[in-house]
Amino acid sequence: MTSTTARTRRGSLARMEARQALGFASPALVGLALFTIVPVVLSIVMSFFDWPTFGARTFNGGANYGRLLDDPNFLPALKNSLVFTVLYVPTNIILSLLLAIGLGPRIRGRGALRVLFFIPVVTPMVANVLVWKMLLQPQGLFNGVATSWFGVELPNFLADRNWAMIMVVVMSVWQGLGYNMLIFSAALEQLPESVLEAAAIDGASGWRVTWGIILPMISPSIFFAAVMTMITSLQVFAQPQLLTGGGPGNATLPLVMWIYNQGFKFQDLGLAAAGAWILFALIIIITAVQFGAQKKWVHYEH
Repeated sequence: MTSTTARTRRGSLARMEARQALGFASPALVGLALFTIVPVVLSIVMSFFDWPTFGARTFNGGANYGRLLDDPNFLPALKNSLVFTVLYVPTNIILSLLLAIGLGPRIRGRGALRVLFFIPVVTPMVANVLVWKMLLQPQGLFNGVATSWFGVELPNFLADRNWAMIMVVVMSVWQGLGYNMLIFSAALEQLPESVLEAAAIDGASGWRVTWGIILPMISPSIFFAAVMTMITSLQVFAQPQLLTGGGPGNATLPLVMWIYNQGFKFQDLGLAAAGAWILFALIIIITAVQFGAQKKWVHYEH
């Protein structure tokens, strides 16, 4: 009888705790449902309809996905997103890693330097872009210094098809460099000193220690940073939108900006939803490839 009573009390206590936990979590769950789950489901439905912002909505099957290839800007926008990702991700990862290694324990004031490099990450994107836009204009600081000091006139970076995407990448790397730097710095600080001391005793050079010990041991952090940076780079929007407006022509028009234009400029929400799901599928595929390839170079401690 006593054991039965105890089990009953434990069951009542567990149910009460579950209700309390659900009560505390309910605001977040409601927000998740309203602002994530419902929009995702609605976007799937919209991608199979002719869905103007105002007016009648009619089911068209998968016609929106076929219309994507008929749009003259869809494939260039997809290409621009891939080009941006290919340029941005390795540049960001390599520079962040070099910076994290460079700001080692022997560097004085490394805490202040880390804060300095991290400031662009938390600074509003609009402010960062406006500063870079003023610097890159023909009347800006860069061209002024080049002309007055070296007698060289720089090209109009933001209006030149050969330079516009590069400048978007440069600005984006400057903006996001500090985030991955902190990830790598935290990973480096967790390295066991005994392993590094043993390598030093064996006479391993700095390059061999970095390539053969440090990089393999922090490879999980590198993998995490690479995946997250890839996902965010494929969704790039604010930098080209504010810096170049997608121009000149469509040289810096990314897929997310194309989706935005279709939905809010041309009022074709069905086509925009179809484009968004193509982007989602692309991100899933590339992420799956990264997870499959990690077995060859990511080393986890067991």
